[in-house]
Amino acid sequence: MSKCPGSYINIGKEARDLLYKGYGQQPPVHFHQQFIDINCDLSCDVTCRIKEIVPGLGTAFRLIAPYSGKVELQYLHDYAAITAGTGVIANASRGYDPMISFSGVVGSTQVFLGTDIVFNISARAFNRIDAGLSLRFPFLEASLTLNDKLDTLRASCYHTVNPLTQTAVAAELKHGFSTSYTSITMGTQQAISTSTLVKARVDTKGKLGALIQQKCLQKLYLSIAGELEFRRNSRNSLDWIPKIGMTFSMRP
Repeated sequence: MSKCPGSYINIGKEARDLLYKGYGQQPPVHFHQQFIDINCDLSCDVTCRIKEIVPGLGTAFRLIAPYSGKVELQYLHDYAAITAGTGVIANASRGYDPMISFSGVVGSTQVFLGTDIVFNISARAFNRIDAGLSLRFPFLEASLTLNDKLDTLRASCYHTVNPLTQTAVAAELKHGFSTSYTSITMGTQQAISTSTLVKARVDTKGKLGALIQQKCLQKLYLSIAGELEFRRNSRNSLDWIPKIGMTFSMRP
């Protein structure tokens, strides 16, 4: 049996990265500017990780400006991992609230389950309660998670078609218990060269998206993403709302 993957965020990570990573999903609080009819949103995500301070014990620092910042301490065992952290999270009326977080996973690389909890100390309430299960087979990676304080069910799958060209497909089914609304998102990706990756996605909410990622330097990546959202107006005809985003990232 293989070792535990080490973190709750690994549950459904492959499908989530294909469908959403690089598409410019903004956190709830971010820098916003409006120029005539153009809206501009800016945020910065920085992560610094030290894998092992001592054997089995690591630490990490993450800053999402201006949304949140936190420090985490992780204990990693062969078949279990526990992460505890503290930090601040932005509040529109009070500035920043202190919070504590806890996550844990148990299992192996093939089958593992976990939970992720964030508690807001000032509000004395849970900001996040998530739980998930991951199954990995040679031909398919699947996951089932409960998010939004267990109010949203997500089922996702990911399949690698050709590892040499990074060709892969993914799909996600999302159902909200309180809203009784269900949506499906499907996407694909392929490398057209050693330094260029293209992705596309579509969902049942009327959104079409495409992305191109270019490796500029050895560790610097540039992603440009576009999205079209179709909505019905009062005259029962379709309006389309275009969006475009740009992301720079540095990877070790």
